[in-house]
Amino acid sequence: MANKNNKKNGSQEDKWKKILYTLIPILLVLAVFTVGFILNNYQKNNDKNVAYTQLIKDINEGKIEKVEMTVGSTSVKLKYKDVEEEKSAIVPNTQAFIELIQNKVESGNEIELIQNPRNFIATFSEGLISLLPTIVLVILVILIIQMQGLGDKGKVYDPDISEDRISFKDVAGLDEERSEMMEIVEFLKNPEQYTKMGAKTPRGVLLCGKPGTGKTLIAKAIAGEAKVPFISMSGSEFVEMFAGLGASRVRKLFEKAKKVSPCIIFIDEIDAIGARRSSSSGADTENNQTLNQLLVEMDGFDSDQSIIVIAATNRPEMLDEALLRPGRFDRTITIPLPDLRGREEILKIHSKNKKLAEDVNLKSIAGDTAGFTGAELENILNEAAIIATNKKHNAIENIDIEDAVKKVTVGLEKHNRIISEKDKKLTAYHEAGHAVVSRYLETQKDIKEVSIIPRGIAGGYTMYKTNEDKFYVSKTEMEEKLISLLGGRAAEKIALNDISTGASNDIEVAMKIARDMVTVYGMSEKIGPMSMNLEKDPYQIQLLGNNLEDEIGKEVKNILEDAYEKAQMLLRVHRDKLDAVAAKLLEKEVINEQEFEAIFEE
Repeated sequence: MANKNNKKNGSQEDKWKKILYTLIPILLVLAVFTVGFILNNYQKNNDKNVAYTQLIKDINEGKIEKVEMTVGSTSVKLKYKDVEEEKSAIVPNTQAFIELIQNKVESGNEIELIQNPRNFIATFSEGLISLLPTIVLVILVILIIQMQGLGDKGKVYDPDISEDRISFKDVAGLDEERSEMMEIVEFLKNPEQYTKMGAKTPRGVLLCGKPGTGKTLIAKAIAGEAKVPFISMSGSEFVEMFAGLGASRVRKLFEKAKKVSPCIIFIDEIDAIGARRSSSSGADTENNQTLNQLLVEMDGFDSDQSIIVIAATNRPEMLDEALLRPGRFDRTITIPLPDLRGREEILKIHSKNKKLAEDVNLKSIAGDTAGFTGAELENILNEAAIIATNKKHNAIENIDIEDAVKKVTVGLEKHNRIISEKDKKLTAYHEAGHAVVSRYLETQKDIKEVSIIPRGIAGGYTMYKTNEDKFYVSKTEMEEKLISLLGGRAAEKIALNDISTGASNDIEVAMKIARDMVTVYGMSEKIGPMSMNLEKDPYQIQLLGNNLEDEIGKEVKNILEDAYEKAQMLLRVHRDKLDAVAAKLLEKEVINEQEFEAIFEE
């Protein structure tokens, strides 16, 4: 039943959209036509119009031969003696004007007066033209109100419909979090067994995690396992154009949920309405009203109503504290990035409907995609399927998946870009600098591929193997990462005795790492173990002394300069390897892992 209502609401909304998209162009054309018609007539008649005072003067002087007028109209047509073209005039009082003409005729003045009856078509057209702007405005207001959805809102998914149902078998990489999810399912399935023990059903569950980790999928899976209706709405849908609309939609959403209880309300991107309240006016006031209504509705649940609100956000730090207190969002489940086993399981799920070659090893792909979210893994397999189709392969091969990873992470390959030999040589030494420096750094030495073929906005790239899930990064690793990043700039300086703009992104990333080492991770011996979130609280640094900003700046500068010096030192010592890798790149454009290692074995 819920699914039928959802389809009905969706069809109504689609109907209004079609009507709006059809009528707006028509109304705009009519408005333009009307304005053009009025301006055109005005321009034509402007030269033929005679002022009323001039008309009276011409009548007195006997210049008028014929006057033609329509009953009920203030406009009259004039025929002057010895003038072929007719003219017109507006008379303020038609009765007085008629009496004036009759008096002139009685006094011997030869003026012909013609009075035509009122024309219904002319009357109707004049009235329609005058009312057209008002009609257009009224229609637009009605359509906008319908589009704003002052009525029903929120998509309802019925678990009884097989194509809508998602269960935990469709969710991978979250074994530990599944136990908490199962508790929620049991609350919805059998609330009596908890109420007998005096336990209360949790009001809300907040899912936190990076974009693409599967927060919406988890909420649907909970509803699918519990076999209860799932009402979905985005945080941005609550507030649109009209003031007070957000609070109204919150009320209607919870009214709908109470009718289909037990059920799940899912609010995606809740930070759009759940951000910290402020005392500002305008849009902030509207957001405050919407949030206040949400807090009231979550407090107003009856104890016997099994309604659980699941919200998703990737910015939990922005949410209002009142929203996170017990009794509202009782639980917070953090959805992490999948580990090696989780990525393999996710790849298996998304490869079910894809034709894979026998040599494809999903475990190996999972090892090379550390740090990827579930959505990114799905996108890689989809891109691989597109690439395999374009290459006329019978199935998706390993090379297709590798190309898909490069396309997603670095960008599209651009073979047709014309590059000068000077730029090509500079790019070769720049990428060789990254690779050679990294080869002699313990934490950065796993080079997978080096290329000088442009991809995306990059002129070339050095790809590293990411076959390890890291939860912590050591100071040594961050320092060596800085050396690796500045290896490209160092190679340009040493080999070509010049530097270019190609290192701008490397320097930007290195700058952020160095700044975070000092201000976030407390890795500076000079500054000490201090963490300062300057983006969240820029005035925090003022509490620690007036000279601290200068000290931080000097320390960040020293860290970057030290990394740059070490990169240059490594390249000077291994200059032969730098030249060999650059020459190989100029020859082949792309060097794989085996070819790169062969240069160092020589």
